[in-house]
Amino acid sequence: MNAPPETDARTRALLVCGVVAGPLYVLTALVQSLTRQGFDLLRDDVSVLANGGLGWIQTANFLVTGALSIACAFGLRRAAGAGRRGAWGALLVGVYGLGVFGGGIFRADPANGFPPGTPTGTPTTVSWHGLLHLVSAGIGFLCLVAACFVLARGSAAPGGRGWAVYSRLSGVLFLIGFGAGASNATSPSGVLGLWDAVVIGWAWLLVLAIRTLQSGRTLT
Repeated sequence: MNAPPETDARTRALLVCGVVAGPLYVLTALVQSLTRQGFDLLRDDVSVLANGGLGWIQTANFLVTGALSIACAFGLRRAAGAGRRGAWGALLVGVYGLGVFGGGIFRADPANGFPPGTPTGTPTTVSWHGLLHLVSAGIGFLCLVAACFVLARGSAAPGGRGWAVYSRLSGVLFLIGFGAGASNATSPSGVLGLWDAVVIGWAWLLVLAIRTLQSGRTLT
């Protein structure tokens, strides 16, 4: 069996960014969700953590993990070589990273009583930065779903069929979770749907980065 082509040190470093991004985002968001006063894990969208005195933590979380995802996209593009599908997949991952980064630039509006003192329920008006936060997230999430399907075909590594099934399933489940959250973000089912989408999406990027590191090329 032929050994996988070796990636250069810069490409590997960029791909490692994709390995780090998801665990960093989820762990940082989860710790805040369990420790921030007034935040309800079953009621509040993680994006509202960017408000309040400690809001800078979630803002930094968006910015750092978004930048790491963009770096990973460059690594995927370098590993793709002349592969057209790999190039498109890398581009979609990069736009997802931009969406996450944009979530840090444009702060979500306070909602559902968080931070403490905020009226309960959804805001009656949406600020310009709150609107751009939603747009950034929406575009980024849809691009990640598209990337799951684009990179599902023609794996260059062993176990390609299993990867294809996992990648497509991740895209479908991510879309379902995102849809549930977007349609009813104030209900426990909607919030859990968003959490599911977040974990599934970051896990997919983690697996993609690891498999690309192992195979030496983007899985297309």
